[in-house]
Amino acid sequence: MHRLRFCAIAAIALVAACSQPAPPQATRPTQPAYDIVAQIRAAGEREKSAIEVAPLRDPGVQGLEKSAMTDEKAGKYDDADAKLVQALKLAPEAPELIQDRAEVAVRKQDYASAEKLAKQSFEMGPKSGSLCARNWQTVYEMRMVANDQTGAMAARSELGKCHIAGPNRF
Repeated sequence: MHRLRFCAIAAIALVAACSQPAPPQATRPTQPAYDIVAQIRAAGEREKSAIEVAPLRDPGVQGLEKSAMTDEKAGKYDDADAKLVQALKLAPEAPELIQDRAEVAVRKQDYASAEKLAKQSFEMGPKSGSLCARNWQTVYEMRMVANDQTGAMAARSELGKCHIAGPNRF
């Protein structure tokens, strides 16, 4: 009899434990179903400002940048980032390289670093044209991934300021 009562109590305890809700787990931002980096680069390509800054590059920096892009396309994101870091040692004032690192960080799903790098690139950059558009599109996408609608709309507003219209020609 004692054994039967023990089994009944154990069964009730087991059922009660199973019916408890699971403890909340930390939610990680989810990756959208589209290619974020493609959206970022498309924003840069769409931007047709009257003023576009195109810096002259050291051939060594260009080689590292090209090699980094090849690594990125091959899915070797850590290698791509390492080459961009190396290029930045040769050209530390190159906001385009910092934005390239932001885009590699997106590929690595390191969203906090991606947003930080994009903002750093913007601060160092020309604040207009295609690089500006890529910077703010990155921030917009990172805010969307974080489900921060207010931050995303603020980034979208900044993106609109990247365009500089040309003079009217009558």
